[in-house]
Amino acid sequence: MGITAEPLPFSLFSTLFHTQTDAHTLTHTHTHSNTVTHSLARLDRMINKESQSSDHLTAASRRGVRMAKVAVALAAVFMLASIAVIISIAVVQTHKKTYISRGLKYGIVLDAGSSRTTIYLYEWPAEKENNTGVVSQTTKCEVKGPGISDFGVDEKQDQKTWTSLKNCMANITKAIPSHQHNSTPVFLGATAGMRLLHMKNEDTSNAILKDMRNYLGSLPFNFQNASIISGQEEGLYGWITVNYLMGNFLELNLWNAWVHPRGAKTVGSLDLGGASTQIAFATSDDASGEDIIRVSLYGYEYNIYTHSFLCYGKNEAEKRVLAKLSKESTNWVNVKHPCYPSGYNISMPAEDIFGRECTNKDAPLEYSPKQNITFFGQSNPEQCKVLVRSIFDLTSCQGTENCSFDGVYQPTLSGDFMAYAGFYWTALALKAEGSKSMELFNMNMKLFCSKDWKNLKQNYKISEIHLKSYCYSANYVHTILADGYKFNTGNWNNLSFQKEVNKTSIAWSLGYMLALSNMIPAEGKIIKLPINNVLFTGLLLLFSALTIITLTYLVIALARFCY
Repeated sequence: MGITAEPLPFSLFSTLFHTQTDAHTLTHTHTHSNTVTHSLARLDRMINKESQSSDHLTAASRRGVRMAKVAVALAAVFMLASIAVIISIAVVQTHKKTYISRGLKYGIVLDAGSSRTTIYLYEWPAEKENNTGVVSQTTKCEVKGPGISDFGVDEKQDQKTWTSLKNCMANITKAIPSHQHNSTPVFLGATAGMRLLHMKNEDTSNAILKDMRNYLGSLPFNFQNASIISGQEEGLYGWITVNYLMGNFLELNLWNAWVHPRGAKTVGSLDLGGASTQIAFATSDDASGEDIIRVSLYGYEYNIYTHSFLCYGKNEAEKRVLAKLSKESTNWVNVKHPCYPSGYNISMPAEDIFGRECTNKDAPLEYSPKQNITFFGQSNPEQCKVLVRSIFDLTSCQGTENCSFDGVYQPTLSGDFMAYAGFYWTALALKAEGSKSMELFNMNMKLFCSKDWKNLKQNYKISEIHLKSYCYSANYVHTILADGYKFNTGNWNNLSFQKEVNKTSIAWSLGYMLALSNMIPAEGKIIKLPINNVLFTGLLLLFSALTIITLTYLVIALARFCY
């Protein structure tokens, strides 16, 4: 009996196989595990190194981006600043340019009035404004002695008057630069005193004007003319003066340029001289007549009513009062004068009263020109008022619309008025200058006329030759304003009694110079730029180049960000 080998079961073989395999695998796995561990450690170190390197790279990139942004922002600001500078210098160069005047022009006017001669020196910019000079008074000189209409009456007085006249002209000459002497025009305008003399003795008035022309023509100036101006011209020039000084034609705006005032209204003019008085004011455009004048000043037109009353000047009107008293008196040794203060008396030859154009028609049929007439003051306000009113022809306008006195046409008063010359001095004596009420004027007039001569001399610092006559003057002013021109308690406040405006005398001569300056050619202004042309061009090129460079940089930077 033999023994047979029985195969091992599969499970056991598998177990053994796996046991062996597991042993081998275990050994191999252990070896591999060590290798992986080392590899992982190296990898981790590499990753850590890469991570650290990436962190460093990210921080550097952020810093670079921030710096790039700052550079772009600075470039943008610089470009905008350059553009702003370019615009600024262009605006300054264009709109802030100034004009340099070509200098001043000068003009001399001799106001040859009935009682005195006054010489005015005026100046204005050579380029003018709207064809009319912006004229200002620089010098004024009053000639000592009577007016030129009295030349030939007293030889000694004539010499004194001529000496004073030449001294005044010497002072005027010094005030004008020597190189402008031959271009400075000289005008002489003679007013009512010479108008009356011309009516009385034309040859004498012509001889006086000839002497004045010869003298003025010998001076180193551009002598234009010496003539007698009409009463209408005198009134118009006075109106121009008043409104020019009041700023109704021109005013300086915020840009230091002369412009026509918005909504400006004109002011009426009341002038009282020694031999005549003038009224002038703007009226409606449709008004017409011999006393209406159309004038153009500073580019605007005005319709002006102006009338001059010859023989109604303060001095001539006073002679008419004396003539009336003398003619009505039977005793020239004692003529009572209600307007003169009590305690005052004066004697004068009859020819001084009746030998004038304004009074010769009132002279007695037979009288001795050399006979003295003596007047004694009465300080009688009521009788003085009646006496002064009697020299005005107030009846010719009764029942007539638009009529002042002596049958003279006058449009209805409107607006404000400025009363100057004799009007002002009378109001000043009554302490009613400026703009006051009619009641105050009347009250002060009555108080003044009630004072005696001693009281007046003690309380008023006025020369006696004028002080004695201010009661008459006050009644004259009241009568011509209230009864003549038709001022009343309602519009009297529109009156302003003034001597000057802005330190410039109110006189027809300024308006005369303004009107005549229309005929003097204007000269163009010299333009002065705020920045020199070379510097302006250099700055413009510099900042334009900087703008182009910064703009190019910004375009390149933008392209990098986008791509």
